[in-house]
Amino acid sequence: MISGLYLGELVRLILVKMTKAGLLFGGKKSSSLHTKGKIETRHVAAMEKYKEGLANTREILTNLGLEPSEADCIAVQHVCTIVSFRSANLCAAALAAILTRLRENKKLARLRTTVGVDGTVYKIHPQYPKRLHKVVRRLVPNCDVRFFLSESGSTKGAAMVTAVAARVQAQRKQVDQVLALFRLTREQLVGVRDKMRAELEYGLKRDTHLLATVKMLPTYVCGMPDGTERSPTFSPTERGNFLALDLGGTNFRVLLVKIRSGRRSVRMYNKIFAIPLEIMQGTGEELFDHIVQCISDFLDYMGLKGVPLPLGFTFSFPCRQTGIDKGILIEWTKGFKATDCEGEDMVDMLREAIKRRNEFDLDIVAVVNDTVGTMMTCGYEDPNCEIGLIAGTGSNMCYMEEMRNIEVVEGDEGKMCINTEWGGFGDNGCIDDIRTQYDKEVDEGSLNPGKQRYEKMTSGMYLGEIVRQILIDLTKQGLLFRGQISERLRTRGIFETKFLSQIESDRLALLQVRRILQQLGLDSTCEDSIVVKEVCGAVSRRAAQLCGAGMAAIVEKRREDQGLEHLKITVGVDGTLYKLHPHFSWILQETVKELAPKCDVTFMLSEDGSGKGAALITAVAKRLQQAQKEN
Repeated sequence: MISGLYLGELVRLILVKMTKAGLLFGGKKSSSLHTKGKIETRHVAAMEKYKEGLANTREILTNLGLEPSEADCIAVQHVCTIVSFRSANLCAAALAAILTRLRENKKLARLRTTVGVDGTVYKIHPQYPKRLHKVVRRLVPNCDVRFFLSESGSTKGAAMVTAVAARVQAQRKQVDQVLALFRLTREQLVGVRDKMRAELEYGLKRDTHLLATVKMLPTYVCGMPDGTERSPTFSPTERGNFLALDLGGTNFRVLLVKIRSGRRSVRMYNKIFAIPLEIMQGTGEELFDHIVQCISDFLDYMGLKGVPLPLGFTFSFPCRQTGIDKGILIEWTKGFKATDCEGEDMVDMLREAIKRRNEFDLDIVAVVNDTVGTMMTCGYEDPNCEIGLIAGTGSNMCYMEEMRNIEVVEGDEGKMCINTEWGGFGDNGCIDDIRTQYDKEVDEGSLNPGKQRYEKMTSGMYLGEIVRQILIDLTKQGLLFRGQISERLRTRGIFETKFLSQIESDRLALLQVRRILQQLGLDSTCEDSIVVKEVCGAVSRRAAQLCGAGMAAIVEKRREDQGLEHLKITVGVDGTLYKLHPHFSWILQETVKELAPKCDVTFMLSEDGSGKGAALITAVAKRLQQAQKEN
């Protein structure tokens, strides 16, 4: 029913029966058509080809002594398709059963595996592989299956299997022991969710706020960019030109955002400036002088020198705010170490740098975290957006909290956006049970050991480094790279997170993975490539699950605070890890569904980044200021 030995014969028997019934060839028979073996599987493949299939069909049938019409040729093609399609479906069903058994034997929620394939049907039939792949993935959605074509045949394979079976089995067990450290059970994820929920509450309480690892910082952002607090009609009313700054990594953006009343789309002009390492880790004065130099260049570029513009400052580091335009830096993260900044107001430092330059003046209206900017950007499009998530170089989240729950701010009416700074979750040791030796090595080698432990397990800045530490350990055990630790592998930062995204791509075959590793100076075998791919998958999957567990804590809190049986909410998301990694976003979303089943959470990608959000917050703040003056 499925093998190449019989597909052609099945087609021939069907054609004989249809001819006898007068459905083909005007009922005229030929001796060749009645001869067993005259239609081979290669003929079936030729007749099903996309472009030349019809011509091939006519030629094959003519060679059988038949005089086919165009309708006959089309009908014969359909017969071939039905027979080969059934073969692919049956083969896929059997393979799906085997994959399911493998997954269950390994007690995995999700199996990642490669299927080596050989055989003429798979190789020569134009559509068979695609049909097989599609049906397998539909039948076993909890298995990530890659199909690898064997070019050397089964003879070589048999000899290789005999030679390496014992060694591979022992090595596989050692690799699995390492990867098992990153496979979180449902119970562990529920534990992370519940611990995050407890830390959120500690951060909101007056008595425990200062000691909380999840800082829960008030942002003083209370309105959304329509002035109606989530009005169902949602008609934006902000308008004007606004300048926005976006500082959160090694690049710094300056933007001009033009908002037109009654329109949801805005026009943006921006320029990206690099921040050299010596500036990132120099003095605070040098850092802000560099920022102001970038602003000056942008204003010259746009021809706006001397034009008074309101400015919003996206500052993606932990700040304690006492007003929408006051942000005191708690501590640097993400590789920044500029001196004389921690404990200082970042808006004041920016104003002083502008004054020192004495070229232009700006009205700094708001300082916001990038999560807040992302939430505001998506909230401009979707009134259900009450959460902002950054999953990129860093990891952080903000959300709209009921004022009555924020004990560190006066007032009980309405809502205020809280910047959670959840990267510090676990700094008190509450998630040490799921931290591995590799997490600890990455933490100890960082610029801020002992801090931002959750961020170091979930953000793009650190995932590649976790992978590198695992690869070093596996190499020391003789399980990778022939046991030779190259100088490149010893080099900190070599394994950027973008390589995880590339290596985990479903579109890449192992040879391409091997090429990536070779570009990194790692001379790998195909076996090495398989292990590296599995390591990358384990680290990034855990990161997405941990991020999802944290998000589940937030949405469950919002549901309970509002006394709802079922919550519908949108999360605005930005960050390269979420955008570029092939599986991160899907795993995160599935984890939230599993851990917060009473919440219908939509994830909305922020296309314009956090800079636009800063401008929108500035626009809201200016409108509210104007309204207060008029009243």
